[in-house]
Amino acid sequence: MARRGLARFDDGYRIRWGDLLGGVDEAGRGPLAGPVVAACVVLRPGTKLPGVRDSKMMTAIERESALERIRARAVAMGVGVGSVMEVDAFNIRMASLLAMRRAVLALGMTPQGFLVDGMDALLCDAPCEAVVDGDAKSLAVAAASILAKVTRDAMMDVQALSYPLYGFEHNKGYGTPEHCDALRRNGPCEIHRKSFRPVRELLFVQEVFEGF
Repeated sequence: MARRGLARFDDGYRIRWGDLLGGVDEAGRGPLAGPVVAACVVLRPGTKLPGVRDSKMMTAIERESALERIRARAVAMGVGVGSVMEVDAFNIRMASLLAMRRAVLALGMTPQGFLVDGMDALLCDAPCEAVVDGDAKSLAVAAASILAKVTRDAMMDVQALSYPLYGFEHNKGYGTPEHCDALRRNGPCEIHRKSFRPVRELLFVQEVFEGF
């Protein structure tokens, strides 16, 4: 969808709810390591954000540049984190919803409505609707997807300094061949998601060998 179409999609909800619209999205549902990070971005009508689209379709440099424009023009922004412990204790879906709720609370204000990427709406103090592929349809959700992705990538760059064996600065915790090879050679570290199958199976094998 063209960027003008993204804004038009949002304007359809503004007719129902009001001018200030919050978009919510997360980054990091799929990785084997690290937290899930959510963001909420509130935009007013007529906001111009050239280059903003689904963060998955952008390079890291494009996302960084777009985030500067988002910061300059957003009414409010919030970030929330679902920890590795929460991912393992609950599941990735619930940890993602927790992170999204925290991002909404971090805004410090309440817009007149929220659009959330995915299939789950949030309990908010304003109308909220889930939109499948929302980051490809809504400008506010696309902006949130960029904020979430850039924030999480930066967090994984920091974690790479503490856990240099896994290449987190490159793979951001995703299960790339290099990451999986490092995981097999070195075993999981503290920020690996032990409930995720590749990590869980490796831990099981380690326990079996330690039992001999």
